[in-house]
Amino acid sequence: MAKDPPVVLYVCIHNAGRSQMAAAFTRVLSQGQVEVHSAGSLPASELNPTVVQAMSEIGIDLSQEHPKPIADEVLREADVVITMGCGDTCPIYPGKRYEDWDLADPAGQPIDTVRAIRDQVRQRVESLLTQLALPNVRRP
Repeated sequence: MAKDPPVVLYVCIHNAGRSQMAAAFTRVLSQGQVEVHSAGSLPASELNPTVVQAMSEIGIDLSQEHPKPIADEVLREADVVITMGCGDTCPIYPGKRYEDWDLADPAGQPIDTVRAIRDQVRQRVESLLTQLALPNVRRP
């Protein structure tokens, strides 16, 4: 990546579930080697409480996080932009890597379903961090 550290932006419509989980996993697993942001095109008023619970079960506290709108300056700064399978459209800037992760929406889902989504998000983040070739990525 062009920057050190690389900047990753996770985008979802409400920024209340998948993108928040992905950002949290990126922060924890990269051990500070990635600058990470998450945002939504129509941010919710709060995080999905079942997502907060599912992440808490594995020792990641999202209770102080809140949904944020997409800021153009963050989008311009990002090296990698990941949308979360929710049909969000982002402005396309040259020289950035864009991916869409087709993941189920945890909104309104029971905890067992949210746990499965959480685990899928973690696997995708681990794969992304491997692709970024970071030297000290925390492994499960």
